[in-house]
Order: sequence, then structure tokens, then C-alpha cells
Amino acid sequence: MKKRTYIYSLVFAAGSFLLTACDNKLDVAPTQSIDEEAALSTSRDVEVTLIGAYDALQDPDVYGGAFQYSSELLGNSDELGFGGTFQNLLEMYNKQITTQNVTSLATWRDSYIAINRCNNVLSALEIVDEDKRARIEGEARFIRGSVYFDLVRLFARAWGDGDATQNPGVPIVLKPTRVVTEADQVARNSVAEVYQQVLEDLNAAKSLLPEGNTIYANKYAASAQLSRVYLMQSEFAKARDEANEVIESGEYPLATDFTTLFYTFLRNGGANPREYIFSMIVTQQDGVNDLNTYFGATIDDITGSSGRGDIRILPRHRNLYEAGDVRGQFFVSSINTYTQKHIDQFGNVLQFRSAEMYLTRAEANFRLGTAVGATPLADINRIRKRAGIKDLTALTLPAILKERHLELAFEGHMLHDIKRTKGNVGTLPYNSPRLILPLPQREIDVNKKLVQNEGY
Repeated sequence: MKKRTYIYSLVFAAGSFLLTACDNKLDVAPTQSIDEEAALSTSRDVEVTLIGAYDALQDPDVYGGAFQYSSELLGNSDELGFGGTFQNLLEMYNKQITTQNVTSLATWRDSYIAINRCNNVLSALEIVDEDKRARIEGEARFIRGSVYFDLVRLFARAWGDGDATQNPGVPIVLKPTRVVTEADQVARNSVAEVYQQVLEDLNAAKSLLPEGNTIYANKYAASAQLSRVYLMQSEFAKARDEANEVIESGEYPLATDFTTLFYTFLRNGGANPREYIFSMIVTQQDGVNDLNTYFGATIDDITGSSGRGDIRILPRHRNLYEAGDVRGQFFVSSINTYTQKHIDQFGNVLQFRSAEMYLTRAEANFRLGTAVGATPLADINRIRKRAGIKDLTALTLPAILKERHLELAFEGHMLHDIKRTKGNVGTLPYNSPRLILPLPQREIDVNKKLVQNEGY
């Protein structure tokens, strides 16, 4: 049978490990092409490849912004306005996404690049210095598990929406991909299988990572991600326990002033507040904050502010805050109103902060009727006190979810919280196919084993 070689995202994910061979000495191989056997031949090579995996993780179409703003735009119901000219974002805002959407394409492609760099690291652990091996494996598995989690949340039906063992998720690829032939095409694994892989990676990462790891992922970052996964699955005891472990570590105390959390470059010189558990580091030399690109705006009296100002905050959202709530005052207006969370051009892109852990612990304890770590009321009032509003004397689940919505607004939780609580986005139910990204048409065209999502 004739073989046809396809070059598509799972292939480009190989990074730059392409085989080259030529008998003609005048045909010089380009320096970006490296023999497969020479590409990862030392422990240092593997460490450099791991840095490449982090670089892919902070790509603007992965955790550098697209995972988060896709959730906010798809989950929006008249709390955000969109005034930009990019068709890809307008499609998400209107819930009328095409299979040619460039954000969908770039997010799929660049996510698999990150995954494949992790696969390259994990395939070469035997050559890593023994004293570094566990940490390097843990970091690679944290990155891979995290990316698969957010891929399946955006490109597939939510956990709890139908049968997870039958619903198509995303393809699981666990070996390095270099050149793919027709025989190597990969089908979509089920949602359940993807979640199983996510949990396997993240639990392994937690067991392998140290408690401290400078700016890189550590044990508590893995716990924070695990708490999100378990919360999506309604595994409330496990979500509570992971969040509680982060809180009880004492490493990430709540900031006393909410307004200091989001100007990591303008006010903190690039340093994270202690409340941050993990973030994508952005500097003037490296990294992109695409939340700033679309949520941010250039404000004359805020030096260093920047952004296109495409995504505006509407009165419907601002009216949700109680009088005196500092979070309800954390907006800035020129012609339109913008959140100050993403004004900082070189601000680090937040992934986890401890306020989320308190909110997860509170919700899980409330649903279970438990008080592990603290009572749900105490946790919610801790968040409210920081916001400058009075304590509640009684608690309901809607009150907890509202507090979560206001505290974590514009940080990438909106769509996923709606789906896991089976709410609506305007007139669309949580399980509408219009709230799921399509597989990129390019992928469908080159891989006949891929099945497109319903409605596309």
C-alpha cells in the first residue's frame, strides 16, 4: 500500500527533531534539523527540552491566554461586550464558531506541540541525572496533564454531559511524534479516557515534584490543578482535600489587599504575589500575556497599561457586586469599562491562586456537609472580608457560586463553572454544541479517523 506522509499539528509537535540524510556533501542540513539519536543524548538536552515545554505551555494560544479567554467569551451572557475586529473572537462571543476559526486551530496545534515536547522529555528520562529525574518527570507530567485537561474541556462535552465513556474527547498521544504516515493517524479517545490520563499524569506529578521549585511547577501546583479536575467531575471530597492541602501548606497566604494581585510587573517588578500558586512568567524579553491583549487597554493615567480594549465589562456584571466591594471597584473607564486584572502589559498570566482553593474547599464542604479545614461559612467570609464587605450569617450554594463568580471573574472559569453546575449561557443550555469548540477543519482533512463535533 502506498504511504502518504502528512504534516499536521501532531507532527509539528515534534519540535525540531526531524531526520535528515543526504549523500551529497554539498547539501548541508539546516541547524534546526537534528538527528533523532543526537537530539536527546545528554541530561542537559532533556532539561532544555523541558524548558521548551514550558515555553509551549505559555504560548498565547495555550495558557498564555486562549484557554482562559475562550472560556470567558463562550460562557458570557451579557456581562462582557466585544468591540474588536478579530473574526475568531467575534465567533466565540456570538457562539457561532466555524471550523476555520483560527483560535480553535492554533489552540489545538500549539497544545499538541506542548504535549509532544513533554513526550520527548518523558521518553529520555533514563539519561537524566538521577538527582534531577523525579523533578523533571514531574514537571513534564504536570504540563501534559494540564494541557489535556483544558483541551478536553474546550473541544469535547463536559464531564457529566452524557456518557463520558462514549463521548469523543481528544486524541491521547503519549509517544514522541516526528513524522506521521497514514497508518499512524490517531482517533479521538473518549472523554473518560482523557480524564483518566489527566489524573494519572497529575497524581504522578504531585508525587514526584518538590514543594518548592522557583518559578516552575511544584507539588502544590499539581494539587491545585487536581482540585480543578475533581471539581469538574463532582468528586467533591477529592477536590476539597487537594485544595485543603494547598491551603494548609501555608505557602500561599491570601493577600491582604485584593488590588495588589494583578499588577505583577507594573508594581511588583515581575514578582508574583505570595497568593499565586503558579503562573506563566512574562518579561519584556519573553512571553506574551494575551489576556492583556484583549482585556487590557491603554489608560493615560496608568503607566505601562496596554491592550486592544476589545473585551469590555458591561453594567450587568458590575451590578452584581455589593456596595463597598473592592472587587466591584477594580475597573477602569475611558470610553468603555475594563477590568484592571489584565491592564498590565507584562503581567504574569495567573493559573492558580489560593482564593480559588478557599472557594473550592467551601463549595465542596458545603455540598458534603463537612468542615474539613474550616466551615464553608468561614471560608466564604474570609474571601468577603478581604473584599471589604460584611460577613454572611448563613450560607446557600447559590451564594457560594456567586462569590466564586465575582472573585475569579475574567480568570478563565466562567464556561467551565456553568457546565459543571448545569447552568445556561443566555438562552443556551450548558450542553449546547455551540459551547464546544470545533476540531479544526485542517485536522479533519488530514486525519480521517477524527470525528467532528456535533453541529459543525
